Amino acid sequence: MRRGCKPEALVGSNFCASRLFVSRVVIGYLHFVAVLCIIAGIACPIGVSLADEGGVSFWVPGTYGSLAAVPGVPGWSLAIINYYASVSAAADVAAAREVMIGNLGRTINVNPNANFKGSGDSIWVTPSYTFVTPVFGGQFALSMMGLVGRTIGDVGGTLTASSGGLPVTRQGTIDQGRTGFGDLYPQATLKWNSGVNNWMTYLTGDIPVGMYSSTSLANLGIGHGAIDGGVGYTYLDEKSGHELSAVMGLTYNLTNPTTNYQNGLDWHLDWGASQYLSKQFSVGLVGYFYDQITADRGCAPQLCPFESRVIGVGPQATYLFPIAGMQGYLNLKAYGEFDGHARPDGWNAWVTLSFSPSEPTATSSSKPLVTKEH
Repeated sequence: MRRGCKPEALVGSNFCASRLFVSRVVIGYLHFVAVLCIIAGIACPIGVSLADEGGVSFWVPGTYGSLAAVPGVPGWSLAIINYYASVSAAADVAAAREVMIGNLGRTINVNPNANFKGSGDSIWVTPSYTFVTPVFGGQFALSMMGLVGRTIGDVGGTLTASSGGLPVTRQGTIDQGRTGFGDLYPQATLKWNSGVNNWMTYLTGDIPVGMYSSTSLANLGIGHGAIDGGVGYTYLDEKSGHELSAVMGLTYNLTNPTTNYQNGLDWHLDWGASQYLSKQFSVGLVGYFYDQITADRGCAPQLCPFESRVIGVGPQATYLFPIAGMQGYLNLKAYGEFDGHARPDGWNAWVTLSFSPSEPTATSSSKPLVTKEH
């Protein structure tokens, strides 16, 4: 599932206020190893961004973005994200998926023409609460993300497995689509501000209650728990409107009790850069690095070590608007992936809509402002 990033709005009487208002809600709250993912990365909340077991990871790369470490306005916030992904992979991932769902033997030979294709469309809903009272001098916030969506998987090619000296061959195409609810992703964050510098730390995880079956090609849950934590930094120049953010985290995966499979340790880095063209509109770039730094345990010998990685980069645009006494935030971003290994790669798109408390009315001497992103 995915879990994180953040959208919050900046509103206030000057660009400074905007920084305060910018904040936390979006995607990150659940994954980061943050969100420990969107999130899927959670095996990708929708189960299409494969990595680790069968190519599925807890963390959703891209969960965090611009203004990730900027403190927000105390009170309740709500983020709604529509996440869509289309990916494909060759023999290694296709074999891992087919072996997993078919419970085949552990001596495996994969036809080089084998391939995997997947797509997913999901809605992530993340309510969060930011406390007024400081914790260790920083701003403390809690959130919980849930999701509903549809994921489709397709494996085609030839796979031969032998057990007890008897070969078993599967040829053709296996496809499956499922609709349902994903896992739950709780998250806690702490954020600090000093001038143009903002820092954050977060802890998130996976509560495996979503739709999952070890014999299913398409899942919305990952079938096991996970813990993710990390740190982040945002540079925000209130005068020039320049912004640069980066959030790095590690995911520790618990053993899947159904398959006795344990994913390795995952490292991820999400980043975003933006330029405010007006008080309400900004444009920029986003990207991520995802790398599995230790091998999985419990996979077939001829498929191990199974260590995944991928890099993504793309454009983003943000628009801020007032609504019913609150601050509205709309962010559009998309990633094209490359350098994928042991995990499907392709492209994904995010539409984030969030609602946060407005910055308290400023004094008449301050400059009007509006700005934000995630």
